[in-house]
Amino acid sequence: MAVSRRSFLCVTSLLPLASAAPLAQAPSSPAAAVPTNTPASVPASFPASFPAHDPEVAREMVSVSHGNVARVRELLAGRPALANASWDWGYGDWESALGAASHVGNQEIARLLLAAGARPSIFSAAMFGHLDTVKAFVLASPGIQKTRGPHGLTLLSHARAGGAGAVDVVKYLESIGDDLKYTNEPLAEPDRAAIIGTYVFGPGTTDRLTVTVGDRGPSIQREGGTPRNLFHLGGRVFHPPGGDAVRIRFASGERAATVTVEDGPVIVKALRA
Repeated sequence: MAVSRRSFLCVTSLLPLASAAPLAQAPSSPAAAVPTNTPASVPASFPASFPAHDPEVAREMVSVSHGNVARVRELLAGRPALANASWDWGYGDWESALGAASHVGNQEIARLLLAAGARPSIFSAAMFGHLDTVKAFVLASPGIQKTRGPHGLTLLSHARAGGAGAVDVVKYLESIGDDLKYTNEPLAEPDRAAIIGTYVFGPGTTDRLTVTVGDRGPSIQREGGTPRNLFHLGGRVFHPPGGDAVRIRFASGERAATVTVEDGPVIVKALRA
């Protein structure tokens, strides 16, 4: 349905805006503007991200590191540095390629990434069943076992993903405790019905949030983005996986008129379409 521009409530940020850089002066000489010694091999255009790697390639690297061994090999053959690629799936849920392989227990891909220069972590060590390494981490930083991995997954869940080879790590982590689960309060049927819908926060075609409720509970998705599951803290207040400090609040009423996303200094309030 059509939405008046007057109803848009846009992103508010407390961070200072950077000043625009001054435009470069145009060359005064036509000869200077058109170099005559440009090598024929120079491409007509470069990726917008150059010299940084294309963000979409980084996203693909993290995505395929969950299980597509062949594609991981292809990407690493061209650019081994992609072994350290990371991606934010939304609300600060950062995941590295090695993190992806580790939380699903894909040791073949994890070894490929490590061989290419990926940085090992306590999570990869737990998945591989490296008990001495995990113990050393805990001894050096007591309580580190409470640190969550990508998608808010616990260290113990990474060890369990390692299968038979990580049984001793599982037993050790169970013995020291702190396998903290997210709070996820039951969502009453009236509240489920009340939050479902599309909420608009700007004039762009992707400036909308769609909320659905499925077998795994509610989820929120920006148009063109990745759906994110929501954990219910009570009172129609939620947070997404990997975004423990984020708060997503739905207005009261039979049909929530607004949803507000609070992510640090950024606050987005969207109106039901």
